[in-house]
Amino acid sequence: MSYVIKATLLGIIPEEPEPVTVCFPIPDEQYDRTIDRLSQARMDHATSTNCTVSKLDSGYSVLAPLKGALVNVDQLDYLAKRLDSFDEGEAAQFQAMACKMSIRSLKDFINLTFCCQRATVIADFNDLEQAGRDHRMNLNGGVLSAEEAKLLDGRKEALQLIQSGAGTITPFGVVYDNGMRLEQLYDGKHFPPYLYDAYPLVLEASSKQAPEEKPEYLYLPAAQRQIERALCRAGVTSGADLQLQIVMNQLPEQTAAALDLADLTSGDLPSLNQMCRAIKPLAFQDRQKLDAAVQMAQPQDADEVRFLAENLEQFTFVPGIQSPKEYGEYLVKESGEFCYDEKLEGLYDYPQCGLRRLEEEKGQFSSLGYIAYRGSLTLEELMREDPAEQYQREQALQMEGPV
Repeated sequence: MSYVIKATLLGIIPEEPEPVTVCFPIPDEQYDRTIDRLSQARMDHATSTNCTVSKLDSGYSVLAPLKGALVNVDQLDYLAKRLDSFDEGEAAQFQAMACKMSIRSLKDFINLTFCCQRATVIADFNDLEQAGRDHRMNLNGGVLSAEEAKLLDGRKEALQLIQSGAGTITPFGVVYDNGMRLEQLYDGKHFPPYLYDAYPLVLEASSKQAPEEKPEYLYLPAAQRQIERALCRAGVTSGADLQLQIVMNQLPEQTAAALDLADLTSGDLPSLNQMCRAIKPLAFQDRQKLDAAVQMAQPQDADEVRFLAENLEQFTFVPGIQSPKEYGEYLVKESGEFCYDEKLEGLYDYPQCGLRRLEEEKGQFSSLGYIAYRGSLTLEELMREDPAEQYQREQALQMEGPV
């Protein structure tokens, strides 16, 4: 199953268009298109529950009461993201507690995802040792020290729990709530902060004119409609009304240092979002390469960083190299450009080899290693020009041939 929840949504006004079926969580690249489809059916309001679930398909059978309920698309998306992160044990805790508490509303389902981990579910009475250990971990907030694990008699712990008579039989096992209460972290409008994915930047967005409104969180990169709807929930009425604050910065270290992130405005959002979109898919070594390129090129803003991130293939980067000798040794032994023969080790002039290549490539040593730019444009031009326009221009030049 490629989705957690699949819902067919109907508008609440009879003359509205055909129903819309949506799979949740909505992939970021499909979010704007999904909202556009809902907009045509007038089911796209950012805050109100303005559509009805006519059909619902999910591996979480306890969500069946949502059929016929009034919902908001972002509520379903947030719930699906929360459930998508659950392991098998958490899924059992969620479903068993939903049964025990007879939960039926989308708001309560969302709130349950934040506290169901405190409950204990025993589904296999043939492994009481593990059941007891799971129970102790649930009581300890999911943590069990090595010392406590060594001394714990899991079977005895499970038997004491069973004999307490506090369990409730559900289709998902016998559940013990351990004193759990359904906390109202989600108020029906403002979503609690939650990292569904690895995001380079997370911003807190709030309204200057309506400080009584709770803030919303922007997980960059985000679809344009995601940003717009989050700002709407935060009560932001204009760019001048928007107040931004960084709550998590996972940008590469040198990249973050090159940017002024202290006083962000609404005008910074588009560039930051596009920059994060370019950085997010980069693997660890490519992020190191970006940092080295940043040290070399000295970008002045997020747009320039984005152009570097989108053109990393035009840079040569060797992590950890700090001298011509080390670079020469890398070239001879590891780059694959030379047929290295260890019998001739004493004849290789590594410093001279590295220095000669360094001068040819106009490279430099950064705190991260060796970096060289191999592109046809200057670095200043590379950071000013849209890569797509650059590609089209280069293709046109190739088609024209030499002058």
